[in-house]
Amino acid sequence: MSALIPTHPSTRADMVRACIHYRDGKRVAELPLDDISDALEVDDGSFVWVGLYEPDADLLRKLQDEFCLHPLAVEDALKAHQRPKVEAYGDALFLVIHTAQTTDCHIGVGETHVFVGPRYLITVRHGASLPYAAARERCEANPELFRLGAAFGLYAVLDYAVDNYFPIVEEYRKELETIEADIFDGEFKRETIRKLYDLKRDLTTLRLSVSPLGDMLNQLIRFHPHLVRDELQVYFRDVYDHVVRVSEATDTMREMLSAAMSVNLSLVTAQQGEVVKSLAGWAALLALPTLVASWYGMNFTHMPELAGPYSYFILIGALGVACGALFAVLKRARWI
Repeated sequence: MSALIPTHPSTRADMVRACIHYRDGKRVAELPLDDISDALEVDDGSFVWVGLYEPDADLLRKLQDEFCLHPLAVEDALKAHQRPKVEAYGDALFLVIHTAQTTDCHIGVGETHVFVGPRYLITVRHGASLPYAAARERCEANPELFRLGAAFGLYAVLDYAVDNYFPIVEEYRKELETIEADIFDGEFKRETIRKLYDLKRDLTTLRLSVSPLGDMLNQLIRFHPHLVRDELQVYFRDVYDHVVRVSEATDTMREMLSAAMSVNLSLVTAQQGEVVKSLAGWAALLALPTLVASWYGMNFTHMPELAGPYSYFILIGALGVACGALFAVLKRARWI
């Protein structure tokens, strides 16, 4: 599992990816951070969407002053490495969701921290996380819903984050099919076992990222109607359905991986058993002439066969017949 390692953007411009003022579902203007208070001074139903990427303490403190954010939520957003959760602070919410991207054939884990209130939506990305420009464009393309406020933007962010799991699931499904073909090709490969383990580890990471989202969405729908209005609940339920689909897909693949590991072990054990059977069969064939030769190697004085002129040839023929019969029996029993 890839570690969530901040890259620490060097300038505020790198940290602030968007700061946009919306009114009636339409973009009013892009704002400098210092103008946020002025834009929200008039209670006209407008709100500001701020997008940040790995901000430093000074930048978060600035936003805390602008939007009156709770200090505990700000502290969590700065440190990252938080569990997925929904926290209520007055009429505002603080959410932590885990995001994922495939990097270097492994899942890179990131976090998105979301501050949402009646007049603002702030997304703070850490680690492996795609920007939410596409989510904003989707909102702007649906002004009749976006005018309902920042909650529709929250829906777009959650839906975008969950939808990004589907390509990862599909990629790992294809990899699982490739590994299954390697398992049944009749040759043991240590690399196959390593791939199975790595894939199961990554799917477990993905499952731990996705599974808490179901409870979070239920909390948003049931306990926060002041933000998630009735008109938007159907959209949040749609995100919940996507979460269930991803969870079921990852659970199914994890079960298939466990079965693949068991099948691979069984095939290796069966292959080793066939090798042991073959060795035992050839050992039995070698044991018969060895036994007879050992009798005649004991140098007893009175052995009646020693005096016969054809005893040597008779003994060789008898051994040949006995070994041939034993070979036929072992061949029929598939020990050779």
